[in-house]
Amino acid sequence: MSTTSSSGAIASPSFQPTRPDHLIAYGFGAGLSPMAPGTMGTLVAIPIYLVLAHLPGLAYLVALAVLIGVGLWACDKVAAEMGEDDPPSIVWDEIVGFLVAMAAAPVVSLAWILMGFLLFRLFDIYKPWPVSWTEKRFKGGLGIMADDLVAGAMTWVVLTLMAMIVSASLGHGVATIAH
Repeated sequence: MSTTSSSGAIASPSFQPTRPDHLIAYGFGAGLSPMAPGTMGTLVAIPIYLVLAHLPGLAYLVALAVLIGVGLWACDKVAAEMGEDDPPSIVWDEIVGFLVAMAAAPVVSLAWILMGFLLFRLFDIYKPWPVSWTEKRFKGGLGIMADDLVAGAMTWVVLTLMAMIVSASLGHGVATIAH
């Protein structure tokens, strides 16, 4: 559905909420925020996490895999229509990256959500290695999502270590991940 101008550039499509690929890629419209669309996308991930967090561990991972697969398709399709590698308005990558991170939360609580949110945003914004390496390595839907999945995995590691420290300090031994 992309249009081409006389210069040959692809015109950016407007958000079409009736299209599933647009709803997904734009994070249900969060990516349209004029300020900090990635942060808005991560905020959209919180209620999704609150629903998924009550699933058993394997079901959480299966749901996450489905959301990643759907995101690869939607992000690739919408970015191609826009003619950009990683448009800021595409925020599904932030949503699934946060869900990857929160798989490590030992309990569903405001404190763990806030810590996961802050760590994930720091890794996503500042892109330390290997996030920066991943961002440069891949293109298309995979390129859009890969760096956020790595930022989510890095957050997962930090949250896991934090959960272990908290659990050990409370005399509970090694923390057991709730999912």
